[in-house]
Amino acid sequence: MFGRYRDTFHQESGDIMVETGSVDGLLTYRRRCEGQTFERILVSKTGEIVINPVEPGSLPRDITDFLLMEFPPMMIEPGATQTVYLKFPVEIGVFIESARDIEVLDIFGLGTQKYTLYGPPAGGVIALYCRSAIYPDIPPVEFYREGVMELSVQNLSLEWMEVSCAVFNSVDMKIYYGDFVATSATMRIISRTLAETDFVDAPLRPGMEKAVELNRARKIPVLNRGHLMEWGH
Repeated sequence: MFGRYRDTFHQESGDIMVETGSVDGLLTYRRRCEGQTFERILVSKTGEIVINPVEPGSLPRDITDFLLMEFPPMMIEPGATQTVYLKFPVEIGVFIESARDIEVLDIFGLGTQKYTLYGPPAGGVIALYCRSAIYPDIPPVEFYREGVMELSVQNLSLEWMEVSCAVFNSVDMKIYYGDFVATSATMRIISRTLAETDFVDAPLRPGMEKAVELNRARKIPVLNRGHLMEWGH
């Protein structure tokens, strides 16, 4: 299903159907996902439809740019670095692209989304919540529902640190896809309350295709990369 399409096409997988076709003489995009439908008339001579995984947080509407990953606690000694693998929720973006512009046409996904507050009520942030087991190697995933996050955790402090969650600004997220959907991230622990997180712009495996980023299609400039966790990890 992921890829580029011109004119009419039909793709179907399980509870997902995406297609373009002629309806009353007009080129029309139609999507069905778990019983929910979406339709738009397209007026284009040269445009392409691009379908790929996108950074999560836009469903059921555009709620937040933050993703909170919770996982079983890890104790990390001073100066140590550990790479682990997590599963994160995948959303699917559909874009309409021409030589001069690209625009978001549709975003959908399988399952339901959960949101939580990270930090105090007065100054915290709403984040998409995901709980994952920790895997020493790349785990199998349900293709259109979840992806693999490679997370490198580094303890820069002089003390043993316990870490059980990581909060990311998903605007910075770099997603690649092939046999599975993947992203790579880093977490640098500074103290018991502070940590820096960021994404790495590189495929998890050679040959993976880079997905179109939502901020590019929405014309959102990324001014500051990474996120500073101020309320514990």
